[in-house]
Amino acid sequence: MSLVLALDVSASVDFAEFALMAGGLAAALRDPAVQGAAGGPVALAALFWSEAQEVALPWALLRAPADWAAAADALDAAPRAPRAGATATGEALVAALALLARCPFPAARAVVDVSGDGAANRGRPPGPVRDLGVAAGVVLNALAVGDEEPDLAAHYAREVIGGPGAFVMECASYADFGEAMRRKLLRELGGSIIALR
Repeated sequence: MSLVLALDVSASVDFAEFALMAGGLAAALRDPAVQGAAGGPVALAALFWSEAQEVALPWALLRAPADWAAAADALDAAPRAPRAGATATGEALVAALALLARCPFPAARAVVDVSGDGAANRGRPPGPVRDLGVAAGVVLNALAVGDEEPDLAAHYAREVIGGPGAFVMECASYADFGEAMRRKLLRELGGSIIALR
């Protein structure tokens, strides 16, 4: 499996919330249950996005607990970049799909995992970009943080997710982000094994 984690760092995400998000994601990656869920190696990359996008974790092949720990440490230490701005979800999907296309590890399944706390309000609409990803065989899932926009999960369901088995998960606030991401990764990774050269 190749997986791109795309995390919202737009202006609606303050620095405390960013710390909860990055720390929660890192904690989820350190969880032995998450590490064991795929049953084999996972290719992982992470993207921070607002109006612009920045690769927070370049492609890494996670085979052993030390690989997962290294990815978690890198995300824990990643600076908040790019600059906070509007919520350009469509542009984020373009960047995530481009990053996925550059994955150096062959995989039988490709997934983009979008997390955020607001609907798209700048740039191209996400729906058509999502459709291009689905047509290319990519599954797009989402994690909606509902503290600012209670109907965000419905927006993600309409405009962001797609592909076989695609789903939206919700959490009430960034305080719950780590546990929600852990459950989301358990669901995404289950039974997905990368095909190694």
